Parts: sequence; structure tokens; C-alpha cells
Amino acid sequence: MKKFTIEQIKAAHHKVKSGADFPAYIQDIKNLGVTYYETFVADGHTDYYGGKEYKRSSPAKYNMLKVADSSNKEQFKVDLKAHQDGKTDYQTFCKDCAKSGIKKWAVSMGEMTCTYFDKSETEILVERIPPY
Repeated sequence: MKKFTIEQIKAAHHKVKSGADFPAYIQDIKNLGVTYYETFVADGHTDYYGGKEYKRSSPAKYNMLKVADSSNKEQFKVDLKAHQDGKTDYQTFCKDCAKSGIKKWAVSMGEMTCTYFDKSETEILVERIPPY
């Protein structure tokens, strides 16, 4: 089992300029030993998991955002597409997620999926991560 650090993950994330860079980022952190992670929209912190209950958490990335109580799946899909096309930066994407009621997203390296959840932990959208 590889024991990754938040500093290593930050270095990989630093290369990401838009949603279009996401597949390369996933490959980079997978190579570090990350098997799963959850990013929380309210403050941007992420919990990263490796094998045998190994976990590292990043600090909050920004001031608290209010996540809407109800989700708007259709608006979220529009905002996600814009982000993946490189039309929005990370901060804008997080604000859009909060407005659309997205509480967090979870990435599984084994399944190569990114799943978005609302406040009630209901799956709003599951996407396959394209190969890098």
C-alpha cells in the first residue's frame, strides 16, 4: 500500500486548470495510491482514502457555501458540462454545485466513476471517468 500525502495530491491538483484536465488528475492521484475520495461542496475539503483504512483530509479551500436544500439535476448537468468543457473554473463550479443542491461528489478509482450526491445522500448523477 502506498501512503500518499496531501502535499502530493496538491501537486497533482495544481496541474488542473479546468474540468477538461480531470481524467489526467485522476490518473495522477490513482498512481499515488488513492482508491476513493469525497469532496464536500460546502467548504471544498476532501477526504482521500487508500488501502487498509488509510485516510488523509485536506483543509477547507474556501469560505462556507450554502448548499440548496433541494437538488436541480437539469441545471447541475448544464453547469457540469460547462465546467468539463473548460468554461468555468473550480470555484465557479463549486458555487454552481451549491446552487443546484449538490452536497458532495465521490470518486472511485476502482470503478472509474464520479458520483454526485444531494443533501439526503441521493445519487444525482454517476459519470464514468474517461481514460487518460
